[in-house]
Amino acid sequence: MNYTAEEILQYCAEEDVKFIRLAFCDAFGVQKNISIMPTELRRAFEQGIGFDASAVKGFANEAKSDLLLFPDPNTLSVLPWRPEHGRVVRMFCSIRKPGGKPFECDTRSLLIKAVEDAKAEGLEFSFGSELEFYLFKLDDNGIPTTIPYDSAGYMDIAPDDRGENIRRQICLTLEQMGISPESSHHEEGPGQNEIDFHYADALKAADDAMAFKTVVKTVAHANGLFADFSPKPLADKPGSGYHINLSVKHDKNHVILPAVIAGILEKIEDITLFLDPTAQSYKRLGSNKAPKFISWSGENRSQLVRIPAAEGEYRRAELRSPDPSANPYLAFTLLIYAGLYGYKNGLFLPPVSDIDFFKADKSVTDSYKQLPGSLEEARKAARNSAFVREHLPQRMTEIYCG
Repeated sequence: MNYTAEEILQYCAEEDVKFIRLAFCDAFGVQKNISIMPTELRRAFEQGIGFDASAVKGFANEAKSDLLLFPDPNTLSVLPWRPEHGRVVRMFCSIRKPGGKPFECDTRSLLIKAVEDAKAEGLEFSFGSELEFYLFKLDDNGIPTTIPYDSAGYMDIAPDDRGENIRRQICLTLEQMGISPESSHHEEGPGQNEIDFHYADALKAADDAMAFKTVVKTVAHANGLFADFSPKPLADKPGSGYHINLSVKHDKNHVILPAVIAGILEKIEDITLFLDPTAQSYKRLGSNKAPKFISWSGENRSQLVRIPAAEGEYRRAELRSPDPSANPYLAFTLLIYAGLYGYKNGLFLPPVSDIDFFKADKSVTDSYKQLPGSLEEARKAARNSAFVREHLPQRMTEIYCG
């Protein structure tokens, strides 16, 4: 939807909106917000709403702490779990410095620029998210435990799958917010669930992923549960992945996905830190279908990139290394630039790897490069990467490298 600020002002006046949440995220993709009253909405559009950035992880220090939020009217969404009378709506925001200059660590704005740079080359990227999460019980004091909500397995059904009604509630809530879920099911781990989304343009796909986490946590809490999006919450059980599906359209109808994926494969070591940003992330990689080697194939789920059989310009690829602790704005930004690198340099895919890496002999796997094996290895690759320096502000790399 393309809304103007005036249309949003009129909507809030006519639909009994009493609170407007201005949403943004920190450098790591943790969502934040401030609520304003309708009387402040025009000021928000025209002048921005200030906040203390020194309290947001990685944003600023006390000497330079003021930043401003400017809501994007195209992201207006009613929050269905709030009362109908005295409605609450939410808009995602861009972040600017006093004087109007964009804030360099606003990852949503970084993605907007990446989309514009791709369009300048005639490319349009679309993304689809597959996010996994665990549902854990709360103790008598409402504190999260690591006791799974059920002991069901992959695609089990009720009554073994106790998350069925919760996933249903999540999907219905998402639809009310204008987000289109595609499918949902129980995953392999006890209490582990997955909900997938339809493809969308890069910015909407990232906004939807941010909104999804909020909805899941809200619905889980309403049912007396805790939704855990960490990559490896249970040491002896499958980790949770954030499988990112992407397709790319060329304005001259050229089929360029192979070159785009070749670029991602070439730069994946450099950008893994931003796709798997926690120490726990590296406990997931290399086990339970989570990739370890830099490779691609068709249907083989032990690969880093899977390119299912399909024809035409919308042929898609699935990147299987990211996990839900990744900031989707930053992840999509770097994937777009890596894809552009492959396209502009005319890269070709390496030979297909039709092997099961979890069963293959070491004599076979030794010929393949590996993803970073630890957080420190990933940080070192990012620090030393000219590609990362070209496309991310220095401050962003410093935040991630600690």
